[in-house]
Amino acid sequence: MRKLVVTQYISLDGVIEDPVGMENSGLGDWTGPFSRGPEGDRLKQAELEAAGALLFGRSTYEAFAGVWPLVENDVFADRINALPKHVASTTLPQAAWSNSAILRGDALAAIAALKREAGGDILVYGSLKLVHGLQRAGLVDAYNLMVYPVALGAGGRLFAAGVRSDLALVESRSLGDGIQWLRYGARR
Repeated sequence: MRKLVVTQYISLDGVIEDPVGMENSGLGDWTGPFSRGPEGDRLKQAELEAAGALLFGRSTYEAFAGVWPLVENDVFADRINALPKHVASTTLPQAAWSNSAILRGDALAAIAALKREAGGDILVYGSLKLVHGLQRAGLVDAYNLMVYPVALGAGGRLFAAGVRSDLALVESRSLGDGIQWLRYGARR
C-alpha cells in the first residue's frame, strides 16, 4: 500500500496558504526572505524521488502546471514533470500538463484506490481544501513540513477545524535561515 504524504511550507501559526505570493491572498511571498540551504534542497529532492505520483487540488494544479513545464535542465523539474499527476476537481475542463488525469466524481474513493496500488508515495503539495478532505477521510499517512520562522496571523491553516490528527515525530532538522524540517507519521 502506498503512503499519502502531505508536504507543505508552513508558518509558525499553521498557515500554508500562498507561500510564494502567487495567489493574490494578501499574504505576500512569506517564504522568500528565508533560505532552506543545500540540505533543505536535498530533502525536497529526496522527497520527490520517493514519490510515485503527485496529487493536487485544482488551484494548486493550475499554479504548478503554469510553471514546472517551462523549467528546463533542472533535476527537480524533470522529475515533477515526469511523474503521474492526479487532480481532484469537478470544475477543471482538462488537464494538459504531461501525465495528468482528473479524478472526477468521488475523488476520495479514487484516492483511496490509488493508495492501494503498488508504487512510491503519493505526494500532495498545497491543495488546502483537498488536504482538509483527506484529513476528514483519514487518508493522510504522513506530513513533511518546512516550518518557516514567521507568524502570519491570517490565512488558510494546514489542519481542518474539528478534525483530530494524532501524529508521531519521525524526523526533525534545522535548515538554513531558521527553517525547521519536521516529518510526522499518522498514528492509527
